[in-house]
Amino acid sequence: MRNKFLSTGQSGYHPFRKLKVCLSGLRYAVLYDFSVAYKVMLSVLGLAVCFYFRQWVDFISVFAATGLMLICEMFNTTIEALCDFVETRQNEKIRVIKDIAAAATGISILIWAVVMV
Repeated sequence: MRNKFLSTGQSGYHPFRKLKVCLSGLRYAVLYDFSVAYKVMLSVLGLAVCFYFRQWVDFISVFAATGLMLICEMFNTTIEALCDFVETRQNEKIRVIKDIAAAATGISILIWAVVMV
């Protein structure tokens, strides 16, 4: 897609290309980040149980909590990777940035766990 601010990239809007990139990122997160993979598997199991018993409110709650948790996990992984790329040595500021990202992820995991139980 063309970046209108930088005048780079290809012109035109291609929704299937965007969907392909999105699914590629999700696949990468599930395959290479164990914390994402096992939570996705537990969520799919919980969604299947809710779907089987036709508990639609529970299904929507688990689906929304899983989405929130996955978003936070992937942002946390991205922030940690960027911080490691920018600064390879120990740095107090980088540690604080990573701790804040981990705290946000921890809160989302707590919400996800409460909904799953």
